[in-house]
Amino acid sequence: MIETVTLISVITVLVLFTFLFIISRYRKCPSDKIMVIYGKVGSRDGAAAKCIHGGAAFIWPVIQAYEYMDLTPISISVDLENALSRQNIRINVPSRFTVGISTEPGVMQNAAERLLGLKLNEIQELAKDIIFGQLRLVVATMDIEEINTDRDKFLEAVSRNVETELKKIGLRLINVNVTDITDESGYIEALGREAAAKAINDAKKSVAEKNRDGSIGEANAIRDQRIQVAAANSEAIKGENEAQADIAQSNAILRERQAEALKRATAAERIQAAMALEDAYSAEQKAELARAAREKATQEADIIVKAEIEKRRIELEAEAKAEESRRLAKGEADAIFLKMEAQARGMQELLTKQAQGFAQLVAAAGGNAADAARLMLADKMEDLMKIQVEAVKNLKIDKVTVWDNMGGKDGAPATANFLSGLMKSIPPMNELYRMAGLELPDYLGKEIKKQDEAKGAPEEEIKEPAATEA
Repeated sequence: MIETVTLISVITVLVLFTFLFIISRYRKCPSDKIMVIYGKVGSRDGAAAKCIHGGAAFIWPVIQAYEYMDLTPISISVDLENALSRQNIRINVPSRFTVGISTEPGVMQNAAERLLGLKLNEIQELAKDIIFGQLRLVVATMDIEEINTDRDKFLEAVSRNVETELKKIGLRLINVNVTDITDESGYIEALGREAAAKAINDAKKSVAEKNRDGSIGEANAIRDQRIQVAAANSEAIKGENEAQADIAQSNAILRERQAEALKRATAAERIQAAMALEDAYSAEQKAELARAAREKATQEADIIVKAEIEKRRIELEAEAKAEESRRLAKGEADAIFLKMEAQARGMQELLTKQAQGFAQLVAAAGGNAADAARLMLADKMEDLMKIQVEAVKNLKIDKVTVWDNMGGKDGAPATANFLSGLMKSIPPMNELYRMAGLELPDYLGKEIKKQDEAKGAPEEEIKEPAATEA
């Protein structure tokens, strides 16, 4: 009996625990939130999460989890500045957008996939970036006149573009509020002044027309009055022949005064009409001036923007050419430097080798630099003699005529001195050796000395002058 009671108690506790566990896993979704169940949701369309709005669902343990997404509207201030319109005029569009997470089935699924886990400020920044791009795109496709005057069309285009892009991340556009639109050039302000001038002109024109109608009505009433008075007077005149002259004169005075009144009325009417026309012309002139200023601002904006772009392009091209010239000059300078450095290294190597050769030559001469120089000159002596011979080798003398008057030294013939001087013009070998600090062998030196002494011997006297022909 006790075992049965114990078993029943255990079963009861298990059933109660299971019931409480099931209740704890059953979640209800508030009306201002979306419950996103993710994990193994068993969706046939391959969705990664299951979204519930305004209902409840059982959350399976281990294989499923859930989170809530807040449906609170998010207000975003978008102050678009320097947006380029279709007329290439930059405008400022301050606006405020109200967005929120959408509850549409497909869009809600996008929100669960892209916004789950993000905070409200992160969602706000993401939506703000999308709104900025679409608002700038809409402004670029419309004229300023359309944006300023047809606000419904502008807001419809903005709502359509922004709504399409926001749905891709699971948001919906709730409200758009665009405040005053301004531009840097004052174009919108000029349009406002033009509209105000037109309204004032229309009002003045309407007042002038009403005054004209009043004057015409007054003149018609006077005319009817005159007709009726004239008829009554005519009947009275018919009945009162005696007072006809007085009545006629009275009628004449009355008509004169009425004519003057009519004249004043007509003049006043024309003056008022002229003043109305003058005001209309003045308003039209102001409107034309405003329109001319607008056209001027538009053309200046187009020309200045193009000129600035062309100026920037020319500056960039000049900078590129200058950079190219600097690099070419640097390359040429580097090439010249390398060439001169190579030449210097070659010259240094040549001078080093020559110095080594000179050192070896001095060493071969027993350490005496003078003897080494004499050795070098002796080695080059043959070449020097060749150069001396080449100096007169190609000298051609066909015929030399000398009139000898026996005017040589001690009565010697002048012809001998001429030939001797011609031969002496060639540097003797002995002199070349002496200039090099060398001496010829004794037998050559003695022979030359004997020949020199023989040349200094007195010559035979020639008494009679003779002509020598060579």
